[in-house]
Amino acid sequence: MSKRSQAERSEATIGAIERAARKLFSTRGFEATSIDEIAAKASVAKGAVYHHFASKQEIFTRVLDAIQGELASAPVPAAARKITDPLDAIAAAVLRYLLAASEPDVRRILLIDGPAVIGWAKWREIDAKYFGAATRAALAHALGGKAAERDVDALAHLLLGAVMEGALLCATAKDPKQTARDVTGGLRKLLGGLTR
Repeated sequence: MSKRSQAERSEATIGAIERAARKLFSTRGFEATSIDEIAAKASVAKGAVYHHFASKQEIFTRVLDAIQGELASAPVPAAARKITDPLDAIAAAVLRYLLAASEPDVRRILLIDGPAVIGWAKWREIDAKYFGAATRAALAHALGGKAAERDVDALAHLLLGAVMEGALLCATAKDPKQTARDVTGGLRKLLGGLTR
């Protein structure tokens, strides 16, 4: 067997494991999901799971990272691309994120189990990997060069923290979508203070 086909087979196995784990984690949660169940759902041997992943937590981290990547790379709707006010654009992007993160198949992994399973530091690291640079760029644009880089960096950290809190609030809300709208409305009022 060539190395290329072996690498392709390995990637296919990893993909099957991650897809199976994502389905189980989103419906049953991290604690209630076993490696045996992941292997069975992926149609691979338990040994194949351990060949590619050291632990269930490692699989979960990969799945959570992939979800954040999907949310970050989701296409911006045409209506949102027409927004000219940079602060309105930031608020619209936050609303899109909160609504997507509130979907049942994402919410459990990203917002309910995520912080507890991988810890706050890793959870924030993944969030910053996908949203940190864009948040800084959006704030720098909104401030129009009025703020020093260190101020933009500090504001970006505060904004990311506010969005995380909003996301966690949405995760436990009876009406996550309305809560996302409420949180975004409040955030837009806060952002208004930046340009005064």
